[in-house]
Amino acid sequence: MNRRDENQFRIKPAAPRAQQSRAGERFTTRVLRAGSRIGRLPSRATPAKPRASLARLGRGAVAASFAGSRLGPHSRRVVVKSRIVNLKHVTPQAVDAHLRYIAREGVGHDSQPTQPYGPDTDAADRQEFAAAGRQDRHQFRFIVAPEDGAELADLHDFTRQLMSTMERDLGTKLDWIAVDHWDTDNPHTHVVLRGKDDQGKDLIIARRYLTDGIRHRACELSTEWLGLRTEREIQQSLQRDVTQGRWTGLDRQLQALARAGAINLARPHTDAETLRHRSLLIGRLQVLAGMGLALEQGNGTWALASTAETTLRALGERGDILRTMRRALRGEQRELALFDGDSRAAPIVGRIVGTGYRDELDERAYVIVDGIDGWAHHVPIGKVDLAEFPVGGIVEVRSIPRRAADRNIAAIGKNGVYQTAEHRAQLLAHADSRNHADEIVSAHVRRLEALRRAGIVERQAEGVWRIPADLGARGQDYDRQRTGGVDIQLHSHLPIDKQVTALGATWLDQRLVDADAPMANVGFGASVNAALRKRVEFLIEHGFVRREDGSAKLPSHLLTALRQRDLDSVAKEIAAETGMVHQPLLDGERTAGVYRRMVVATSGRFAMLDDGVGFSLVPWRPVLAQRVGQQLAATLRGDHVTWSFGRQRGLSR
Repeated sequence: MNRRDENQFRIKPAAPRAQQSRAGERFTTRVLRAGSRIGRLPSRATPAKPRASLARLGRGAVAASFAGSRLGPHSRRVVVKSRIVNLKHVTPQAVDAHLRYIAREGVGHDSQPTQPYGPDTDAADRQEFAAAGRQDRHQFRFIVAPEDGAELADLHDFTRQLMSTMERDLGTKLDWIAVDHWDTDNPHTHVVLRGKDDQGKDLIIARRYLTDGIRHRACELSTEWLGLRTEREIQQSLQRDVTQGRWTGLDRQLQALARAGAINLARPHTDAETLRHRSLLIGRLQVLAGMGLALEQGNGTWALASTAETTLRALGERGDILRTMRRALRGEQRELALFDGDSRAAPIVGRIVGTGYRDELDERAYVIVDGIDGWAHHVPIGKVDLAEFPVGGIVEVRSIPRRAADRNIAAIGKNGVYQTAEHRAQLLAHADSRNHADEIVSAHVRRLEALRRAGIVERQAEGVWRIPADLGARGQDYDRQRTGGVDIQLHSHLPIDKQVTALGATWLDQRLVDADAPMANVGFGASVNAALRKRVEFLIEHGFVRREDGSAKLPSHLLTALRQRDLDSVAKEIAAETGMVHQPLLDGERTAGVYRRMVVATSGRFAMLDDGVGFSLVPWRPVLAQRVGQQLAATLRGDHVTWSFGRQRGLSR
């Protein structure tokens, strides 16, 4: 080596290394993991703040800054919706119901059964997944909908790769379960992610990563799989948007172009591509003008109505609803109607042909009812467990009325004050309510407690309540907010074809008794009329109905006899199973015991009360759903049951 070579010294850095690095990982990945754990990389130029912003708090804040950097106008688009569920505010039954809903039958290819899957299996156990997360503080739920989902070879692999990317971004292994849905125009995937990291600690994800990072990663992945969108694909998509009756990408562009309420589209001296896009915008404005949502002001200037976005979003939702209704009817022709809970709306009676969630993350439910009036109705029913409304079951829907309890409280109250002592004294003065005064007052107090939590009434002392002058209206508004303005009652879980030969009191029998109830002779109404004729023949054959002078003679006790036959059969099975004695509950009697379970019979749903010696079957109500194992008391008066919760003084029966 000569002297010149000895004086030359050049640094040649080796590949970056880190202690305890994971095999096969890139240096950038390890940087993202480390940054995600601290939520934000420090900056020399900016002094550290005492508190991180909510957008940067948690894992993934750094990755969210990098995600989407390679995306452009020709990249594939993906819609991602996310929701964090605080499991302290929902019951385990609600979590199970969500998993059961997303894995329901008929959402696979061509309505085929679908199967939940996970990181390493195509047959994940949703019950096992739910049990593993019982003690978690929270849970993440995502809907991932690639715009070109139908072109993806396998949504399973797409979802797994997306979740694997999220694991690298968040610096932890993730425990998740997913289901692909093909029952809409846009295939999409539901993902439920446990709120725990691989160390068993709460998984906190930065808000920015939830709102943007996941979507950007999904767009990058979709683009990698399918390639960039061609100019032809982009133009075809925009041309479809021109005539759509919903809020579109073109509408967003027009909204962004508006200056002081005016959109200037005067012909520019520019390239052909810009001119083509201008023609699309003008075409969209002409369509909106025909809908009364835009106005041409001359010289290439247009005005967009301030209500355009709200109106178009509502129209888009309506269009989605109508398409959903047609799918549920499976080709049967019906007039379609949307039930809005208006107080003047007529009640609807019919069979359930479809159920679902208007917002599958927020779980605002709906049912589609094929009515006896010959119409099909879309009915929003708020947040409920859809398992309570089986397809084929018979329901009655009406708008929320003002509660009788609210009317009673307002009538008894004096100078804006309701007193339980005054109410009890009035009840004791009447012979027909004397024996049930305490139960009636307790029911009114429970209503007042619910209204107090809503800030409508105020408890001033034990048994003394301050009530507003408009209690009835405010109570009705409170009920409407909770239920979407709809009161829905399940009359029978059995389809009418099974009711024809059922040995119990069915909805068809109630129709026979209420012979004057109106019913169309088309659609489901015609099916009910045919089923009623068959039901009469079945009842004659089994001796419940007699034929006289060529017509059926219905006995006055028909419903009672059928219901008792049904209950005796069910009670016999329970007695054989448990070794307990059935104690029938008669009209006017009171029973108490521990609520064990709901029993589904032909005549309806019943609560099984265990008093330690025997059991009673009492008509069930939804309010009992969360009270399994609790001490309850029930009083039967005709078809109405008054429930009391907790241990009660006095004798039962």
